[in-house]
Amino acid sequence: MNRLRTLPPALRSAPLLALVTVAGISALGIAATLVAVPWFVLHSTGSGTWTGLVAAAETTGLLCSAVLAGPVVDRLPARAVSLGADLLTAVALALIPLLHTVDALTLPVLVALVFVVGAARGPAETARQLLLPDALERAGVTVEAGTGSAEAARRIGLMAGAPLAGLLIAAVGPVRTLCTDVGAALLCCLLVAALVPSAPRPPDPGGAGSSYLADLRAGWAYLSGDRPVRAVAAVLLVTNALDGALNGVLYPAYGTRVLDSSALFGAMVTAIGAGALLGAALYVRVGRRLPRRTLFVGAFLLVGAVRCATLAAGPPPWALLSLLALSGLGSGALAPLMMSVAYERVPERVRGRVFGMLTACALAATPLGMLGAGPVLDRWGLTPALLATGVVYLGVTLTPLVFRVWRELDVPPPLDTPVGDRSVPNEAVRRPSL
Repeated sequence: MNRLRTLPPALRSAPLLALVTVAGISALGIAATLVAVPWFVLHSTGSGTWTGLVAAAETTGLLCSAVLAGPVVDRLPARAVSLGADLLTAVALALIPLLHTVDALTLPVLVALVFVVGAARGPAETARQLLLPDALERAGVTVEAGTGSAEAARRIGLMAGAPLAGLLIAAVGPVRTLCTDVGAALLCCLLVAALVPSAPRPPDPGGAGSSYLADLRAGWAYLSGDRPVRAVAAVLLVTNALDGALNGVLYPAYGTRVLDSSALFGAMVTAIGAGALLGAALYVRVGRRLPRRTLFVGAFLLVGAVRCATLAAGPPPWALLSLLALSGLGSGALAPLMMSVAYERVPERVRGRVFGMLTACALAATPLGMLGAGPVLDRWGLTPALLATGVVYLGVTLTPLVFRVWRELDVPPPLDTPVGDRSVPNEAVRRPSL
């Protein structure tokens, strides 16, 4: 650390700036791909079934890698995993227009390529999360500020990716738009290769004789053994199911049945995204000074109950957009808040597995919410479905005020954290004051 302080400020900050930039570019590429690939399939085949199958393939690949790739990410250098995964993403995306050009792109091959894209993006994201603590230490930046900056960049990328893809599709077509997605993956790879050094390696996560399955079990054992992290995972599971219901079913129904305007529906989504961007920026400024449990409850109150009540009330457009932007503030603060807790509590040697499992909790629940929201909407109608979603969200929001485990969010973890039947020294994951 003393050696780092002798470096010029620009060199100390370069890895962090690179990782924040990569977070934005990666999110932009993901959002653009989620638009361009289904558009390409629908334009080529005219089949809604194949379009849905291809769209689901990337999420399935991401879910599989989130569950299964954790031990691999923990064993290999995080920088090498990030570079390799980004290159694999670029190659898989590049093969789509290339095979299409030579008339060799069958639909099963397209499904397989999109699955590989999703499977590669999981380890890439986890690896960059593992590189972030060393970058924060080099730059002398707090965990709250670093995770908040990465979340703000990610929000900008997600907000810009879909409309940019729409413009590119209109201008150059879906095939050439996919080529820009390849460029985004390669740019991420280049930035990490040029500006992010290899992070110090933790000890072998399971010892020289540890097997892949033993490492995977150790990750699950840690997740089930750390009560606050387990509570966060449980909340992620429920709230992402509710978000899946809102984003996949109830939002489109609101746009068609209440707003009757695609422009207003787009403005509604944009308002939430803009609020989330501001929420992430505010977390960078004041997140460290606020009690985590209080911030957690307040953010989820805005994201859940306020948002659902607003939609159920059906206010005029100006009030609707204002209140949705307000609810977005909570969404922007939640991701960096939960990542700050994870960096503090999860030992470095098992972060790849635990972070992947937290991602899996979020991904696995989203389609369940979509599947459940459809019958509720058909049987009860839109307003009762929104109110029911808000009530469940409110119940989840209030759990930190009821259960004592949530008080541990504001208490540094003990010196030793159990992982399975072992004790893992945790001196490096206590709340840092960088």
